[in-house]
Amino acid sequence: MTSLPSPTKEGGKPSEPGNPQSSDGLQAGLKNRHLSMIAIGGVIGAGLFVGSASGIATAGPGILLSYALVGLMVVLVMRMLGEMAAARPSSGSFSAYADQALGRWAGFSIGWLYWFFWVVVLAVEATAGAQILEGWIPAVPQWAWALIVMVVLTATNLASVASYGEFEFWFAGIKVVAIGAFVVIGLLAVFGLLPGSDNPGAGLAHLTDSGGFLPKGPGAILTGVLMVVFSFMGSEIVTLAAGESSNPQRAVAKATNSVIWRIAVFYLGSIFVVLTLLPWNDPSILKEGSYVAALNSIGIPHAGQVMDFIVLTAVLSCLNSGLYTASRMAFSLGLRGDAPKAFARTNTRGVPTAAILSSVLFGFVAVFFNYQWPDTVFAFLLNSSGAVALFVWLVICFTQLRMRGIILREAPEKLVVRMWLFPYLTWATIAMISFVLVYMLTDDTAREQVLLSLLVAALVVAIALVKDARGRREKAPAEADG
Repeated sequence: MTSLPSPTKEGGKPSEPGNPQSSDGLQAGLKNRHLSMIAIGGVIGAGLFVGSASGIATAGPGILLSYALVGLMVVLVMRMLGEMAAARPSSGSFSAYADQALGRWAGFSIGWLYWFFWVVVLAVEATAGAQILEGWIPAVPQWAWALIVMVVLTATNLASVASYGEFEFWFAGIKVVAIGAFVVIGLLAVFGLLPGSDNPGAGLAHLTDSGGFLPKGPGAILTGVLMVVFSFMGSEIVTLAAGESSNPQRAVAKATNSVIWRIAVFYLGSIFVVLTLLPWNDPSILKEGSYVAALNSIGIPHAGQVMDFIVLTAVLSCLNSGLYTASRMAFSLGLRGDAPKAFARTNTRGVPTAAILSSVLFGFVAVFFNYQWPDTVFAFLLNSSGAVALFVWLVICFTQLRMRGIILREAPEKLVVRMWLFPYLTWATIAMISFVLVYMLTDDTAREQVLLSLLVAALVVAIALVKDARGRREKAPAEADG
């Protein structure tokens, strides 16, 4: 396989001495503390705070098993991705690896699908943040708040990768501290050890006292899986960001090894606290939100306002990372010739300006669709990107099956992170993800997401195959002449 040339700086200038630069033209501006917090905060999306109430209402205490099953999938997928990213750090991460292991069509397809997913997420998160901010300052209309939020975070990403890392460090830090405090305070209240708590402290009784641990039956666990699977999207961001750090191999290895405790504490730990503080069918969980209801049961004053602030932080964090992720995927696609060449150019600060602006432009368009045609055009965008997370995880699995052999042949010393029980656990993960996709087709609420996502994926793959075939036809005469 021939190596691709590194892009030059805009205007053809080389990077400045003393300004560390990765081989693809991006600046190594992320510090270890940035990457550590990106890794920790990457698994905590706004969906955890907002969507958990519906999951609890659907599966009861059994939702813990739903989170555990999806968490297990994410741990295994991250282990596979960590193996490849530690050996070959790249701003394109799994898209670049799919390109190398499965073919140009695979890297092209999954790269553009992933980019599409994140630009739609930009619109969702900008609208969610605008709703909270409008509630605080009604004089500013919701669309204006969405615009302000997008402009501020675009400016942050355009400034430098260090600016993105600094913002994300604090955004993610607030989320981590908030959930950590929630788990500790909640557990003290659960066992009656919190002074002045309004909660009677029922211990573990609420897990079984309202119809048992599985009040909706075992099938509700799978329905719960469908509801929570997308709140885990984002754990892979650290493997893209590692390419802009001074020691990407160490950063990826550390993030991969810590993903188990992150999921255990932040997801399983916080949902466990909610379910032990309140019966799963308590009306306040759906009415106020699971975390607000739990805080109110303890007697924490202004719980609603506290959670609004934390959710806003999670939204801004997701927006910040979403814009970063979409732009770096666009940059990588440009670098490989699968997107306009302008996407692969960086300025003197090592920032891919065109890739960022094009991503935020589509994000702005999606925000407009959300306000203008929320139930038609935007609903289509939302549903057609809904299953992309599962497609990405599947591609990572198949890619790792091939990349292990490539890495062992070319640079075995770089295989510092290894997938457990290879290839058996890789195939088991493929089976788990495939089962979830098939089960989604049987679920009335999820079927449309899968079908529309498959339609968009088929269209992108078709474009990739046509592009690939055209490239081979153009290459053949040139090789014959040579």
